[in-house]
Amino acid sequence: MGGAVSAGEDNDELIDNLKEAQYIRTELVEQAFRAIDRADYYLEEFKENAYKDLAWKHGNIHLSAPCIYSEVMEALDLQPGLSFLNLGSGTGYLSSMVGLILGPFGVNHGVELHPDVIEYAKQKLDFFIRTSDSFDKFDFCEPSFVTGNCLEISPDCSQYDRVYCGAGVQKEHEDYMKRLLKVGGILVMPLEEKVRPLPNWHLCTRNCLKLTKITRTGPSAWETKKILAVSFAPLVQPRCSESGKSRLVQLPPLAVRSLQDLARIAIRGTIKKVIHQEAVSRNGNGLKTTPKFKRRRVRRRRMETIVFLDKEVFASRISNPSEDNSCEGLEEEQQEEEGQSPAETKPEPPVNFLREKVLSLPLPDPLKYYLLYYRDK
Repeated sequence: MGGAVSAGEDNDELIDNLKEAQYIRTELVEQAFRAIDRADYYLEEFKENAYKDLAWKHGNIHLSAPCIYSEVMEALDLQPGLSFLNLGSGTGYLSSMVGLILGPFGVNHGVELHPDVIEYAKQKLDFFIRTSDSFDKFDFCEPSFVTGNCLEISPDCSQYDRVYCGAGVQKEHEDYMKRLLKVGGILVMPLEEKVRPLPNWHLCTRNCLKLTKITRTGPSAWETKKILAVSFAPLVQPRCSESGKSRLVQLPPLAVRSLQDLARIAIRGTIKKVIHQEAVSRNGNGLKTTPKFKRRRVRRRRMETIVFLDKEVFASRISNPSEDNSCEGLEEEQQEEEGQSPAETKPEPPVNFLREKVLSLPLPDPLKYYLLYYRDK
């Protein structure tokens, strides 16, 4: 599934295209997408495809198309401090973006069937925490991942404010998914649609899915909204162990932060406020100055999408609502490029003001490094 927007040359350009096509509609979601480079979650030899609006699969590693993740993030209606459960957490890309919104007092759990994918996700999470400046720009809720089948979660587990399932959910498992949700919570999943029996009906099983948003409005009350048709691999059914019993998945416990950790969060928050006040003082009214770098306008076009899942192929053709303006966009693009001087084509390197401020404090080096989470420069 994918191909709803044209490819970008980098992560920001991909987000520009998703925003223009109305897949990204809110500022919080936009900030989260810009903060984490999608290419960082690809294997090195496949990174040239990272900014295409296409799903990617290699072995057990899988990433959904950017347009799908955009719809999921918008539908979840995330807020700081909520609890989130990601069923089929995969590479951790979505969980990390969610963590940027949940903040330090949220809960961010993931369940993944394949141990090798869990290891891959932990490596990517460690790389993000150690090296990305976005970690210092946001208050991050670090994801915790466990291995297991998401259909075998222990019945005594806590319920969550937000739940997402990244695999096709059969109709008989809908109630199971709903039970994971708190009252007032939101569940987003690709849900199997009921279809009338037709000749060769089994050939379209994966195509009979709708990305669905379910809101729990009461103990036994639900509101359901269909978002769009999608193609996902189905949930893997549980297998019994040699003893004949299923292996229950124990979700991570709800951790209580230490006073030392709470102090670090408070100090970093205070420093960020000081940095913001200094920026307001420099800029007068606090408005951002117009950047010298102007992003090249990208013409969007009709694209054909081919998604490979295991040995099967799904093809879809999605029209772009803004195709009619392609000629006009090309003229504007040419005018912009002609009027742009060579000095304006490169953005200035970002400055990690929080890191600079912490390192300038009259504190012992071990305390400075603790405030910086012992991160690489």
